Amino acid sequence: MLASLRKAGSLARAASAGQRRFLSIHEYQSVKLLNSYGIPTPKSIAAKTPEEAYEAAKELAATGCVIKAQVLAGGRGKGHFDNGLQGGVHVVQNPEQAKDYAGKMIGAKLITKQTGAAGRICNAVMLAERRDPSHEYYVAVLNDRNIGGPVLVASSQGGMNIEEVAAKDPKAIITTPIDFENGLSKAEALDLAKKLGFKSEGAQNEAADIFIRLYKIFKDKDATQIEINPLGETSDGHVLCMDAKFGFDDNAAFRQKDIFALRDISQEEPSEVEAQKYDLNFIKLDGSIGCLVNGAGLAMATMDVLALHGGNPANFLDWCHPETVKKAFEILVGDPKVKSIFINIFGGIMRCDYIAEGVINAAKELSLKVPLIVRLKGTKETEAKEMIRQSGLKIIPFDDLDEAAQNAVKLAV
Repeated sequence: MLASLRKAGSLARAASAGQRRFLSIHEYQSVKLLNSYGIPTPKSIAAKTPEEAYEAAKELAATGCVIKAQVLAGGRGKGHFDNGLQGGVHVVQNPEQAKDYAGKMIGAKLITKQTGAAGRICNAVMLAERRDPSHEYYVAVLNDRNIGGPVLVASSQGGMNIEEVAAKDPKAIITTPIDFENGLSKAEALDLAKKLGFKSEGAQNEAADIFIRLYKIFKDKDATQIEINPLGETSDGHVLCMDAKFGFDDNAAFRQKDIFALRDISQEEPSEVEAQKYDLNFIKLDGSIGCLVNGAGLAMATMDVLALHGGNPANFLDWCHPETVKKAFEILVGDPKVKSIFINIFGGIMRCDYIAEGVINAAKELSLKVPLIVRLKGTKETEAKEMIRQSGLKIIPFDDLDEAAQNAVKLAV
């Protein structure tokens, strides 16, 4: 039972995290955004064909370059492609080698710890000039709930997993609150640069300017997070953003059209992209029980109960409109792993008979073969149950949540 409780809690947390839909953009797009705010980076060129990679490597021949697969996932350097190529980041010795690597990366799927076994398609590569830093730092701008506003998080131990740094040496992390309206002052930014250990006065000034400008992007573009890892100090005393990761608030899409035009849906789960078109709050999981529930809280509780009875939810779906139930069913049964569908509805504002009508119509139109387990409670509950009984469809009604969940699990085996 303890193991089941832990499993249920982890599923609920996964679904809750999944609801936080923040736009991410590719590294080459992040570099352009940084440069547009005067933030220095190694010179970088995106390529979508092996021939473009060849030309880019020629342009960067003076310094040599690194080729990076453009996939929205961490751990690219340690990943592998589905065609056998090891690593999504490689040092390039000449244009011919750049063309060869690009030919193997573009069109293949890169598999990392963050992508899952399916991997993610690589549609482009980025070639960046080689600028080997003498020291690597970490810097991020994000919102901090405890402080109640934006903060700049920095460490002199960059170029590695910052969570591991925080766990091993919490004092290595410096958190600086930022005035929302005014941002960081030059004095605050310089003080932080000195604390981090930037060596020369020139490097301290460059680092301070980067800190100030990162917050300006954060505020101007409705970012949820900007992470620079590493922020490199070169042997000649300059400071460069060597790698960047951005997240943007989806609620700001209406006023950040230039940013959201950068969205790459090839990096997203297709069923989630389709669900978004119909305003369905859908997150794909790995189980065999499709879930169709109204209300995020009830949806998470439903997932917990299924897990407690040994089942694995195939999705998180917070749904409440009868007119979209057909699309919801299409998405659920489009997953070959789904062996049963559990519909758990509380009829408060939305009447149960409206929900039942939508479910019956969709089941008939789609000729559903997957067993439907339905629990309806609330307004017009009696009428809804009678509609289901008269439909003649294989819809199995239950009143008790545990009993309904147990049967959903049993039918999904």
